[in-house]
Amino acid sequence: MRFTDGHKALVEGSLFTDEDFERTEPACGCKDYDFGDLFERLSRSAFRSRFRLKPVDKNYVMEKGFDAIRRHAEDFVRNRLASADIPNDGRQTPMRGHPVFIAQHATGCCCRGCFEKWHGIPRGRGLTPSEQAYAVAVIMEWIGRQMQCVDNQ
Repeated sequence: MRFTDGHKALVEGSLFTDEDFERTEPACGCKDYDFGDLFERLSRSAFRSRFRLKPVDKNYVMEKGFDAIRRHAEDFVRNRLASADIPNDGRQTPMRGHPVFIAQHATGCCCRGCFEKWHGIPRGRGLTPSEQAYAVAVIMEWIGRQMQCVDNQ
């Protein structure tokens, strides 16, 4: 797996480079969504913008590969986010331990309350397959952006 050089320096306190807002093709390779506005809003959140993949998390992604990480994200979204009624909603996603967990918090895909606030998809009903695919795409886009900065950290 190879990551590109030449990206601009990170803005202090931000997860995102200037290039992240100018990019026309998402880092995850998924062309179905335009994440520009979403990632701009997330970058202004003090809580969301503090999340970053640590070297151990980046190494895990490189060892497993994006396809395996995407499958993990699909499983986590299906099992922890997609249900209409989540008994421990707001506490079901750990803050560390897997790159997808970190990405879920960074992108507001960690619980149905956050998912509703950041993505406008209401709680109280199960997520459709396309809504689950959207959540996975958001998570993978964030991980892809983090991995592009692998040489700088």
